Amino acid sequence: MNIGDVVVRKSYNRDITFKIININEDDSGNVYVLKGINLRIIADAPIEDLEVLKDRKNEREMQLNKRVNSSIRKIMLSRDDIKKIEVRKDFRAVKNEEAEMYFGRPGKILHVDGDPDYLETCLKVYKQLSLEAVGRVIEEKEQPKQILDLVIENRPDIVVITGHDAIVKGATDFMNINNYKNSKYYVDSVSVLRSYKSNYDDLIIYAGACQSCYEALLDAGANFASSPARILIHCLDPVFLCERLAYSNIDKVVSIMEATENTITGIKGIGGLQTRGKYRQGYPKSNFI
Repeated sequence: MNIGDVVVRKSYNRDITFKIININEDDSGNVYVLKGINLRIIADAPIEDLEVLKDRKNEREMQLNKRVNSSIRKIMLSRDDIKKIEVRKDFRAVKNEEAEMYFGRPGKILHVDGDPDYLETCLKVYKQLSLEAVGRVIEEKEQPKQILDLVIENRPDIVVITGHDAIVKGATDFMNINNYKNSKYYVDSVSVLRSYKSNYDDLIIYAGACQSCYEALLDAGANFASSPARILIHCLDPVFLCERLAYSNIDKVVSIMEATENTITGIKGIGGLQTRGKYRQGYPKSNFI
C-alpha cells in the first residue's frame, strides 16, 4: 500500500473511509497513518488491518455523501422562500416589481483550519452556497498566535476555528482539557477573540473538531462548539452551521436546533448558544452591477 491509497479498517467493520497520508516504521513493521476522507479523524493501523477501496466508496461513506447533497439541496430550495418571507414581513405593501429590487448581504466568514484538504473541501461548498469565505491553513498550536491578526485583517462576521482533535487514549475524565490533543489551542484562540469582541452577536465564533472539549470551548466564549457527545464530526458541519447563521436576518435569534438543522452530525456533533443571524436586507438593488 502507498501514500494516497484509499482504505478502510477491517477491525472497525470498514466504517470509515481513509486516505493513507504517511507510513511510519516501528519494531513490529510498518504503521500506516490514516486521515478520514469526510470525517475529521487521524488514525493509524498495521497493513493487515487495511483493505484498499478501488472505487473509493463504502456504504457509510455513500450515506454521508447523500446527506451532504440533501443538505445542499435543502438549503438552496429554502433560500428563496426565506427571502420572500422577510420581504413580506418587513414591507407588507410592496408590489411584485418592487420586491425584485430588494437585495441582501449574508455574513462574511473566516475559516481557519489545521488541515488543508478539509479546508479546500469547505471552501468549495461555501462558494457553492454563495457565501463569502476566506480560508487560512494554520496548524492548531499556532492558531492562538495568529487568529486575532487574521480577524483584524479580514473583518469577518463569523469565525470558524477547527482542524483535528481527539481524546487521549485511555482518558476517562472528559472535562480535563489536558486529555485532548488540540482542544486547549481552540480554547486559547476563542479566549483571544472574545477579549477582542466581547459581544456574542458582534463576532460569532465556532470552534472545535472531532471529540473536542465542548464545555471548555463554550466557557471560553464560543457561540458554537464541538463535540457535545465527543463524536467524530463531518468535514462540512461547520460550513452548514455557518450558512444558517450567515443567511438568517439580523433581527432573528437563531435557535440551536435551527443552527444545526442541516449539519451531518446534528446536536451530538455541534451545540451552542442562541445567536443572532448576520443577514442584512437592502433596497434598492443597484442598476449598475
